[in-house]
Amino acid sequence: MTITDVWVRKITKEGKLKAIVSITLDNEFVVHDIKVIEGEKGLFIAMPSKKAADGEYRDIAHPINSSTREMIQSIILDRYQKSLLEEE
Repeated sequence: MTITDVWVRKITKEGKLKAIVSITLDNEFVVHDIKVIEGEKGLFIAMPSKKAADGEYRDIAHPINSSTREMIQSIILDRYQKSLLEEE
């Protein structure tokens, strides 16, 4: 699996949410609404989620192993950092 495109929409409001990202996988499948969040230990991604009837949020789409999550997060955060540099 290869991420073939990344779209970053930066959020300018104050808060922990820094960007909303869409990725394309193998030029064939798109995942929208991945969030870039500023946490206590730095930036991380949150996969698209939906509020369930019990009030909890559940991921709609997500990697099923940690190495894939790390690969996706690394690419997204790298592209986010590059988008910040483009502003300067």
